[in-house]
Amino acid sequence: MTPLLEVSNLSRVYDVRRGAWPFGRRATLHAVDGVSFELAAGRTLGLVGESGCGKTTTAKLVLGLVPPSGGEVRVAGESLPEIGSPSWRALRRRMQMVYQDPLGALDRRLSVGRQVMEPLAIHGLGKAAERRDKALAMLDAVGLAPHHFDRFPHELSGGQRQRIVLARALMLDPQLLVCDEPISALDVSIQAQVVNLLLALQQRLGLAYLFISHDLRMVRQVSHEVAVMYLGRIVERGDPDQLFSAPAHPYTQALVSAIPTHIRHKRRRLVLPGEPPNPVDRPAGCAFHPRCRHAIARCRVETPELRTLADGRRAACHLAGQIG
Repeated sequence: MTPLLEVSNLSRVYDVRRGAWPFGRRATLHAVDGVSFELAAGRTLGLVGESGCGKTTTAKLVLGLVPPSGGEVRVAGESLPEIGSPSWRALRRRMQMVYQDPLGALDRRLSVGRQVMEPLAIHGLGKAAERRDKALAMLDAVGLAPHHFDRFPHELSGGQRQRIVLARALMLDPQLLVCDEPISALDVSIQAQVVNLLLALQQRLGLAYLFISHDLRMVRQVSHEVAVMYLGRIVERGDPDQLFSAPAHPYTQALVSAIPTHIRHKRRRLVLPGEPPNPVDRPAGCAFHPRCRHAIARCRVETPELRTLADGRRAACHLAGQIG
């Protein structure tokens, strides 16, 4: 069966200047560097990593919001068309985004109903009465009442706003939702409600999710597969239970060790020295080697490829399977 989403060797580079403008030296920033993965309908891929590792840029590349410098994105076997073209607009109906800040994603001057109906108006779908009926039905589907239709975003709670953002994203009956930190701006109790809603909608509608988050416990709960990014590259991919119980890459090991646990199950915290390298000045070999306690001479000169391990996971580490 053809995957719903296929990402092959995707990359995005930016020309920047190092130093004060206009005298700075030109350099290249590798925001995303050779990312590949597949996502089937009804499945969730969790994408995790430190801030600045390229998660959001990957999401924008998948949706066609920024053009790739290399590689390809295919949706249901169809290559993503040129950005802004009629075929791109048609394909974008099948892919929608749920943003981190629901208040920032909504127009405070427009009522909830107008904003939920807006995608149908943009694509010229349905008559006014049909759009209103569908908007009311979608508000009900995400747990909101009809009286919310005429409210304004500032009159609602954070959880209600995120439900509105979700309702608006679902109005075009998409197959894929890209969720970029969809719960980080919400209270903890509301986070669980929104996640449960996402899971229920996925089961009912067969949605695929690209779920980006810093909350590793939540990623483990919602994902069928997890990909870990470091400095623009995926360094480990695999089943959530395997990846979180016995991570193969040293960077994943450090991330997992930072997950809060019950005092009875306290694990040793692995503190990484230094800061992530500047993507404009990537280290030679493995980009993680300056912070890795297991680094050997080979790590400093040879970039590891993402290879399949004995348990089916994939890791980009020369010592994967030998360290723990």
